[in-house]
Amino acid sequence: MYALGLLCTSVVVWHVRSQRGRQIILLGASCGFYASWGPWFLGALVGSSLVNYVLGRQIRRTPTRPWLLLGIAFNVALLGFFKYLPGIVSQIVGQTSTFSRIVLPVGMSFWTFQALSYLLDLYREKELDPTLLEFCLYMTFAPTVLSGPICRLPDMLPQFREYRPLTRAGAQAAAQRIGLGALMMGLAQLLGAGLRPGHGINNGFDGAGMLAGSDVWLLAFGYGFQLFFDFAGYSHIAIGAASLLGIRLAENFDGPYRSMSPSVFWTRWHMSLSSWIRDYVFLPLATMRREMWWRHAALVLSMIIFGLWHKGAPLFVIWGTYHGILLVLHRLWQRLQHDLNFRWEGTAQSAFSWALTFAVMCLGWIFFRASGVKQALGMFATLLSLASYVRPVLPTDLYFLVATLILGYFATTALSARTDAESPVLSWIPMELRYACYAVALYLIVFRAAQPQAFIYSQF
Repeated sequence: MYALGLLCTSVVVWHVRSQRGRQIILLGASCGFYASWGPWFLGALVGSSLVNYVLGRQIRRTPTRPWLLLGIAFNVALLGFFKYLPGIVSQIVGQTSTFSRIVLPVGMSFWTFQALSYLLDLYREKELDPTLLEFCLYMTFAPTVLSGPICRLPDMLPQFREYRPLTRAGAQAAAQRIGLGALMMGLAQLLGAGLRPGHGINNGFDGAGMLAGSDVWLLAFGYGFQLFFDFAGYSHIAIGAASLLGIRLAENFDGPYRSMSPSVFWTRWHMSLSSWIRDYVFLPLATMRREMWWRHAALVLSMIIFGLWHKGAPLFVIWGTYHGILLVLHRLWQRLQHDLNFRWEGTAQSAFSWALTFAVMCLGWIFFRASGVKQALGMFATLLSLASYVRPVLPTDLYFLVATLILGYFATTALSARTDAESPVLSWIPMELRYACYAVALYLIVFRAAQPQAFIYSQF
């Protein structure tokens, strides 16, 4: 149904030359799409859009701190009411409270950050003059409203006002991007469900008892790629769908598992969010004081906020702290190299840097996926016990599946980089093989996955 809606909307949009007409069509289609997830969700989004538009106009006229703080307070309070209050209340008075039954509007974390970036850009006196129609379109744009990529109005507004005819090559590239995204999301479902019922990553975290050390490594690597395939695949679909509607979105992933340091990883993973945290949280905090310790503290604090953005739970505070410490350690290592005039270069050094980065980043996903602090700490304790490596518990076919997909991913990206370094959609693959891959994606998503799962990031 959504695919048909996208196709019909794109056909109509490309036949309307009027700027306002195109905007109205896109806004109407976007509102209809979002309302299909829950009519009252649309009410919350429209209400937030109207309030933020009014606040933005006031900040544009008088860019003073009180108006900015009011805007930040409104958005944080609205997000907190739906996302964090139910969990806090249920912890205090139990699940019987009315507040514990509040449902988070899908994508609220994403479009709230878009509203905040708009207010902060206006406070910094950027020249932004959207009409109410344009601002509502920015907030509700269908390809991004559910799970990003997080957009910024300076990038979107000129495109809302420009007419660029869709070429055959552009339509083909968009379709291939959507097909690649579908394939990646299918692989994520396969990792989660397993080759046989109960033999996937999900059961490894939710159903297994005592794990071996090798099992913990398997789950860390497997979930890292399950999450990557799922979210990067969704981002491919969103970017391709937006392209069909005449809007170019920024890339959201850029080979993060090829990174050789935690700092580089966070410039390649969920780039729209990590750059948002950098520009609107870390840099303002870091410039408050000049001492080096404060910059390190600001880095850790920013990553904690990064974690809490996902979910208001202790595990995500630990997850953010873990990554903040990794970033600080990398900076200290860079400082040590500079002070000692020591260069870490060469093939062996690069291989070690990649392996270490890959390992510590994947281990961090344990905090992201574990059911609780007790399980996460137990899994890390297992890793440190040599005796636990004697007899694996998880099925052999899960080891085979995870190893095959990880090695296949690295082999494919390496070949893609050599053949066509600028292609984000593997255009070097023959057309016939691409269509075969898309057929596999359809099979994985519709027929094969034993327990079809919702898009992972929709819960955030």
